[in-house]
Amino acid sequence: MSRKDAFLSPAEAARTLGISAKALRLYEQRGMISPLRTAAGWRTYGPADLARARQIADWRALGLSLKQAGNLLDGDAGRIEAVLRSHQGRLEDEARRLGAALADVRARRTALAPAPKEKGPAVRLTLPWPWGGEGFELPALRPLTYLTGPLGCGKTRLAKLLAEAVPGASFVGLERLDEGGAATEAELAADDRLRARVAQTLDRLRVEGATSSPALRALITALHQGAHAPLVVDMVEEGLDQATQAALIAYLRAEATASAPLVLMTRSSVILDLAAVGPEEAIIYCPANHSPPSLVAPHPGAPGYEALASCLASPEVRARTAGVIASLPHAADVSGSEEVLQRPN
Repeated sequence: MSRKDAFLSPAEAARTLGISAKALRLYEQRGMISPLRTAAGWRTYGPADLARARQIADWRALGLSLKQAGNLLDGDAGRIEAVLRSHQGRLEDEARRLGAALADVRARRTALAPAPKEKGPAVRLTLPWPWGGEGFELPALRPLTYLTGPLGCGKTRLAKLLAEAVPGASFVGLERLDEGGAATEAELAADDRLRARVAQTLDRLRVEGATSSPALRALITALHQGAHAPLVVDMVEEGLDQATQAALIAYLRAEATASAPLVLMTRSSVILDLAAVGPEEAIIYCPANHSPPSLVAPHPGAPGYEALASCLASPEVRARTAGVIASLPHAADVSGSEEVLQRPN
């Protein structure tokens, strides 16, 4: 390696390290690095200085003071571990303080927020197999309700039960995708008004980045057909890429208060973005161990939040699990549900 390649100017060194030239000068002032000087008096940073400066920057990124970082530069493993142990304790104390403050802020916002708009009566169910006859109550339908849970948890069965229990509700199953959406095309061919409404919505979604597909066309057709009554939709993301899912959920949120309630079964982190769930939305989570489903708040620390977050995945990850079938001892008892369908959920 030539001298020109090995030694960098202050600007080049700062850019390489991702810090400012001012920070480099401060390191030098504290005696932490000692750059050479050119014949003209300009600073130049060689490999050793760059390595020390990078280590200082790394310590600083962890939140250590400049003095602490300097003390660690030539320290042995024991000294470094002791400093990091002390720093970890301070960070954990700060995390607890911030967590308490965050919970307080959320509680205050919740108290100030207007009551969510509920669009249906309370729903009460007695849960059949694979549950043990427990009761499940949904106080009232929000404009958007998400239903999720890991593979084999029984969420398809719960979705069908909800569709039966909610007055006037319909279940939109995955058969909408059969034969490339052939049934949808027949329905559209027979109804000019429906075809026009679907085309208008598809145009709107394409403007927002959605990709046209038979799966999207079938879903939008089903949504328009059931626009005046609650719908429970099986795996709403099925057959839709990430951009289409993002455009779709934005559209559904925009239309939620003007249409009948929707229950969307999903395992997509795009459809159910926990950070974006609003006050007029609810989440039903079905545990993997067939405990009764429950409503889960979309906030870290809320009961059930971690389990809820762990069952959601990006479209890329979901695509890699396509075709997985859960092996259950009583598959015949759940025929037609998610557990025995050769589709990802």
